[in-house]
Amino acid sequence: MAESLPDFTLEFRVESESVEPEEEMRREADSRLRELTYDHSDIVGAAVAVEELTGSETPHLYETRVVVYMRPNNLTAVEKAPEAMQSLQNALSTMEREVREERARLREKQRGQA
Repeated sequence: MAESLPDFTLEFRVESESVEPEEEMRREADSRLRELTYDHSDIVGAAVAVEELTGSETPHLYETRVVVYMRPNNLTAVEKAPEAMQSLQNALSTMEREVREERARLREKQRGQA
């Protein structure tokens, strides 16, 4: 397996005072997103934002947004869950699926042009 790109950049932000395992969440995001770069050069970085949605209608609801800077098109996944780590893991799983689907779509497009 090729190594991940050395210039892969991860921006990670938590917008909540109540999220405790922030460093654990950062490691989870970094690990799973870097895995997507193995044997590929299309991803150069990502941004992750975890936000607590507050209000009378949404108590203890977290939203995670993951943006992957991928050539030729950036991808975004947004997931909500009652726990911050759960919303992060769901968003990462969605992003992993979207990256696989985008790569497959681009392969099919290239085959059609050949």
